[in-house]
Amino acid sequence: MITLQSKNVFVTGGSRGIGKACVELFLKASANVAFTYQSAKEDAEKIINDYNGSSKLKCYKVDLSDADEIEKAVTSVLNDFERIDVIVNNAGIWKEAAIDEMTIEQWNETININLTSSYLITKYLVPGMKKNKFGRIINIASTAGQRGEAFHSHYAASKGGMISLTKSLASELGNFNITVNCVAPGWVITDMTTDALNDVNTLNKVKSDIPLNKIAQPEEIAGPVLFLASNLASHITGEILNVNGGSVLCG
Repeated sequence: MITLQSKNVFVTGGSRGIGKACVELFLKASANVAFTYQSAKEDAEKIINDYNGSSKLKCYKVDLSDADEIEKAVTSVLNDFERIDVIVNNAGIWKEAAIDEMTIEQWNETININLTSSYLITKYLVPGMKKNKFGRIINIASTAGQRGEAFHSHYAASKGGMISLTKSLASELGNFNITVNCVAPGWVITDMTTDALNDVNTLNKVKSDIPLNKIAQPEEIAGPVLFLASNLASHITGEILNVNGGSVLCG
């Protein structure tokens, strides 16, 4: 059993989907967990009520498209937890837009939430990791960042940027015993994909493109995230760990 006892973990978008599964799994591994949410207040409060006990657990309402809110949130997290050992940059949005119809507002919203927020959170928390000579940063990307995705070019660009950010920071921060890795899921059953997967034809097409013939549950993404945060992965950095059932076979 992996244990992260005495480690402090910060998960963005932790009230639902993959983020929630990460929060719950880190708590089961005895970590202290801070997580953000934007609108799902009831979901965030339920996690607090269900799991607040053996580990320190706090949530923070943050609009991750707002740089000032991010800075204030990180300050609050550091005041409450003193340090962060593990960052999981998970929060993201996925909205359809054809390139010739996409507005600059749609582009900026996706890039800001999916990529810029990860840059800012990492920027603000890395100094403490450098000081402590320890850190684990796990970025959640997507198969879209590797193969592209029609009608979601802003999303694919943000996730491709996340992959490049991961590789760049792995080289930059390795001397400080800070590893930086990425988990790239394929389709996952979450609130974000519900509308698309409710269409039977889409559901069948998606499953037929996956060699394991099933769509991942959030917990199946959270497991690899926990692994990369643990001592079992102490010599892994700059890695893009594909968790997609074999749908996209690339390194």
